[in-house]
Formats: sequence, C-alpha cells, structure tokens
Amino acid sequence: MKRLHVHVAVHDLKQSIRFYSALFAAQPAVEKDDYAKWMLDDPRVNFAISTRGRKAGLDHLGIQADNGGELEEIGARLAQADVSVLPQKGASCCYAKSDKYWTVDPQGIAWESFHTLDSVPVYGADARAPDAQAKERSACCAIG
Repeated sequence: MKRLHVHVAVHDLKQSIRFYSALFAAQPAVEKDDYAKWMLDDPRVNFAISTRGRKAGLDHLGIQADNGGELEEIGARLAQADVSVLPQKGASCCYAKSDKYWTVDPQGIAWESFHTLDSVPVYGADARAPDAQAKERSACCAIG
C-alpha cells in the first residue's frame, strides 16, 4: 500500500514540531536538528518538515511506495504522462537512502515518488531535477 508524502519548509522547527505533534496526536518518528518526520497510519501519510534555508511553505508532495515494484509502476505511469521525469537510484536525502522519480506537475509543484531502502546519518546532498522554470536546485529535496 502506498503512502502520501508531504514536505513542508518551516521557520521554527521546535514550534512546528509542537504544532504538528498536537495536530497528529503523535510525536515524530524521526527528529533531527533540522528535520522531523511523522509516519502516520490515519491518515496514511509520511509528513516531513525541515529548516533548510528555503521559503517556508509547501516544498513538495510525493508518493512513498512500499517496494521497488510499486515504485517502477509509478515511474511507468509518469512516463506516460508526457512530463519530464528524473530517476534517481540510491539517492541520499532527508536522512534516507531511496530510489526515486522526480517530476513537476502542470502547476509547478514538485512530486517525489520513492521507495526507501535504508537510513543515512546525514540530511543528504543529492540534487533534484530543475523545476518548471528550469532553475537548477543544489540541495536534496529543494524546490523553492
């Protein structure tokens, strides 16, 4: 079963952790100095926040696949959608190692489809595809 992924850039991580923990009635599954993530079952969502020097607000949306087969199905569907798709194998980002497909929807919102393979000890440094305006991004999960 797939899980919706939402990543929000925040100004104040501690304040945001308090807010989202109250909203979700749960503490983060992962908490770092610059990042927190909730793996919720109701609703089934991977909700992440970070303070990585970007404008606060929606950073990107995504679909987290439970296995590589599900991810490849998503990649095949994206290929049929007539959009630019950037595949990444073994990318290190958001304290995780994952296989991914990045794309940008017609509204300019970045979408990350991914299957997590393992955790890593650092936020990560893999770059993402340029956005709809072809502005190159230098940090993992960076869109704005």
